[in-house]
Amino acid sequence: MPRSTNAVSSRRKRKKILKYAKGFYGARSKVYTVAKNAVEKSFSYAFSGRKKKKRDFKSLWIQRINAGARIYGMSYSVFMKKLSDKNIKLNRKFLSDFSMNDPDTFKKIVEYIIS
Repeated sequence: MPRSTNAVSSRRKRKKILKYAKGFYGARSKVYTVAKNAVEKSFSYAFSGRKKKKRDFKSLWIQRINAGARIYGMSYSVFMKKLSDKNIKLNRKFLSDFSMNDPDTFKKIVEYIIS
């Protein structure tokens, strides 16, 4: 009885890896063994990048809130402390959006927490 190699699924697996490696430079997109390593590395970069994106956006939001709060003479940390003292539950994403795109609303929030 001849040896079964399961060529269809092996070829499918290799084609899938080479499809993921499309656009990579040189042998990284042509040679299966090299492409496999490159694709694994790219997946790990993608995974960590999705985590890093969250950190980067939070940092951006904090910078925007800080810039908006300093217009009214207080730092970010003081602004956030006064918000929590007044029991206002607005997240950083909305606060940064208010400070950038809706300064009137942000001013009302600042006036409310100062009073």
